[in-house]
Amino acid sequence: MSTFKAPKGTYDLIPPQSATYLAVREAISAPLKNSGYGYIETPGFENVELFARGVGESTDIVTKEMYAFETKGGDQLALRPEGTASVLRAALEANLHKAGNLPVKLWYSGSYYRYERPQKGRYRHFSQVGAEAIGTEDPALDAELIILADQAYRALGLRNFRILLNSLGDKECRPVYRAALQDFLRGLELDEDTRRRVDINPLRVLDDKRETVQKQLDGAPKLRDYLCEACKAYHEQVRELLTAAGVAFEDDEKLVRGLDYYTRTTFEFVHDGLGSQSAVGGGGRYDGLSEMIGGPALPSVGWALGVDRTVLALEAEGIALDIPAATAVYAVPLGEEARRVLFGVVTELRRSGVATDFAYGGKGLKNAMKSANRSGARLALVAGERDLAEGVVQLKDLESGEQTAVALGAVAEEIRRTLG
Repeated sequence: MSTFKAPKGTYDLIPPQSATYLAVREAISAPLKNSGYGYIETPGFENVELFARGVGESTDIVTKEMYAFETKGGDQLALRPEGTASVLRAALEANLHKAGNLPVKLWYSGSYYRYERPQKGRYRHFSQVGAEAIGTEDPALDAELIILADQAYRALGLRNFRILLNSLGDKECRPVYRAALQDFLRGLELDEDTRRRVDINPLRVLDDKRETVQKQLDGAPKLRDYLCEACKAYHEQVRELLTAAGVAFEDDEKLVRGLDYYTRTTFEFVHDGLGSQSAVGGGGRYDGLSEMIGGPALPSVGWALGVDRTVLALEAEGIALDIPAATAVYAVPLGEEARRVLFGVVTELRRSGVATDFAYGGKGLKNAMKSANRSGARLALVAGERDLAEGVVQLKDLESGEQTAVALGAVAEEIRRTLG
């Protein structure tokens, strides 16, 4: 055992569980690749100010959870706590919005970091797959992203999730609601930190999970009553497009999400089998974020889905993904000549796309066959001196136990035929 352990609140992904995470990432990204989204990768750390401006200085992410540090050169950097600000920064820096083909549609996958109290489903290091559509204001884009996330989850076999939907208004109507909400909240019995939040971003109080706060929110002004006609029409179009696509959703007027940049459409995917950490992903429209970080006006929308949370949702529904074995063929040489010959066969099989492993370290037949079974291989390829003298190798079906002598020159073709 090593002297060192993974830092508190983090985890290592090791086989076979890592294969499930890879399969989840692939399932989430598949519909995006099929819908015009190109892959983007950004650094694991960015300038602190990018997140302070974009995510919001009053958010828990920036004030309490961000891993910030000063480099030897004096730069103030932070490990990325979310993906949207980084992706938009990269798109602006590369002038993707000037290519003349809007929206710029991007997807990404990676690790993110927040200093939180570690608990199941809430880690300090976590994995997400995200998507952003940058530069176009269109209800169809909002609906498209929600539909693609729904498609990804259903492709994984998930059924017990719900989509919560809300509109946060825009710069025209939200200030009026903000003032009305502040007047209401200032009459409540709130702690000092929450009162400060009322002054900076009162909508965040609606997202407070504490029962003592939620009990006092009955009678709070409803954002829907303050939406301007343009926001009402926009939101209704999103709802109509989702309904026409057969995607069920629930209107949730208290849904604000935890980031300050959201405008208009806001949504969240929740799974009822995960307890208090029920959110498995979410997103929304962020029409003013580009200007917040020094760019031009670029109305945009996006989401991020948690890979860790999605894996927990699969477990909660008892879903085991059909993941192909990492090894299809396991070669077992008995003797030095067989070792040389079979290693050549293994190399040929790998080049032709057959997942093949080899009994390294001079294992005896019994131990080598145990390793073959543990690998999940369908076939074992065994050869000793007598086999080679006869110009054959033994091909054993590890499922049926049937063993056949195959001519050495035909073994690769026979394996491909057997595996289909």
